[in-house]
Amino acid sequence: MNGSQDSIPTMTMRTIARTVGALLLAAFVLYGVGNAIATGAADDSALLTLGVSMMLANSVAVVAIGALLVPVLRPHSPLVARIYLATRVFEATFLSVGAIALLVGSGAVNFTAYNIAMAGLGVGSLFFCALLYRTRLVPRFLAVWGFAGYAAFAVGSLFELAGVAGAGIIGAVPGGLFEIFFALWLIVRGFTRQPAPARTVMASEPARP
Repeated sequence: MNGSQDSIPTMTMRTIARTVGALLLAAFVLYGVGNAIATGAADDSALLTLGVSMMLANSVAVVAIGALLVPVLRPHSPLVARIYLATRVFEATFLSVGAIALLVGSGAVNFTAYNIAMAGLGVGSLFFCALLYRTRLVPRFLAVWGFAGYAAFAVGSLFELAGVAGAGIIGAVPGGLFEIFFALWLIVRGFTRQPAPARTVMASEPARP
């Protein structure tokens, strides 16, 4: 088997792209709406349960995004594929901890867990965006935007954890907008299929006299 996306059927690549795009949008809505409901539920246990359930559903979507992208990233860099999956699992774990904390009325734990999750997502996704840039799986302007956006995610969340109020929200803007645009791009255009790496092509050529 060569080290390219040629080993992944075109239809499968298209399906993965659309599914990841849909999950990115779903995660954005699930966490945003769920967190708003849960934190504003006060003494309404039904609303609190609904909000937390949506936040936990977001965590499932987040892990699914990482898992679905493994076969797309692995032919180009098995290491980055593993890092990105681990990043999404890390994010989902801390977001889940925060969601469950809301059930016992600990908004402070949710706040801390959220910012740790975003800092981890920001750092881990830098490798993902660097690979997107190198492979041109998406246009390079998207990869650059993503790299800058996730860096802002990480920096903003770390400053928020350090006590700089509002830094996390400001840092989340470029990264959040990137994820929305990236999701729409994947749904409409998908990934650009890449030829086999030069070393693989050369290895398959017959020896010259």
